[in-house]
Amino acid sequence: MSHTSNSSFLTSHFSSFSRVRYILTDIDDTLTQRGKLLPVAYTALWQLKAAGLKVIPVTGRPAGWCDCIVREWPVDGIIGENGALAFWEEPCEADPARLPVLKSVYHPNAVRNDHPVLQRIRERAFAAVPGLRDAKDQFARLFDIALDFAEEEPVLPLSAAEKVRDIALAEGAVAKISSIHVNVWMGDYDKLSMAERFLQDRFGWQGDLTEVVFVGDSPNDEPMFARFPLSCAVANIRRYEGLITAMPAFIAAQEGGEGFAEIANVFSEAGGS
Repeated sequence: MSHTSNSSFLTSHFSSFSRVRYILTDIDDTLTQRGKLLPVAYTALWQLKAAGLKVIPVTGRPAGWCDCIVREWPVDGIIGENGALAFWEEPCEADPARLPVLKSVYHPNAVRNDHPVLQRIRERAFAAVPGLRDAKDQFARLFDIALDFAEEEPVLPLSAAEKVRDIALAEGAVAKISSIHVNVWMGDYDKLSMAERFLQDRFGWQGDLTEVVFVGDSPNDEPMFARFPLSCAVANIRRYEGLITAMPAFIAAQEGGEGFAEIANVFSEAGGS
């Protein structure tokens, strides 16, 4: 399916995807702009929830962030570290009036980030790419290393991220480029494999692709774009068109959180009607 930024396309095609129950979304530069969660994006999350849709961020951010987000945002779970883990809340069985209980699950193929190959990749990448640094949230990660090329200054070119990715792949690791980091891990999993596992185990999803919408912005979202027919992206996805083979079906007119709200409003209005 060719992609488009005409919002009427999304509206007109919603009827053919009327079974949508789940909204999966990336966070950085999809819900945020310049690192901040805009009011319009946060409001859109609440509107999706009010419409009865299950909202699940699927992010490269670390376990520590996921703990906070699942407790404080209007979401029904979160998948973090590019598929290594999932957190969600459940009512207290002993007393539903009490605060919910945090639950977690880890992908069976996830490997802790003290693996010696990851340290070797880090050292090689720092030597090859001047200005590269550890992500500031590395201390909160369990399974991957995040190498920052664009979250903090100096902002490095995309070619630097590609060089880091190539080093990691040559060492036998998995590497994905986001809008801010190159995430590197050992173990066979990604956002898609954990998202499908979580939907099945938590909500009893039977694999109906028409029930799922994904919204993203960067190359590490490509497995999701390829899998879900009504995949969407915010406008800044166009920066990475040369790195992505499977582009989303719909691209918003606006970037970041404003683009997410543009997409979410179609589904919240339809879901609440």
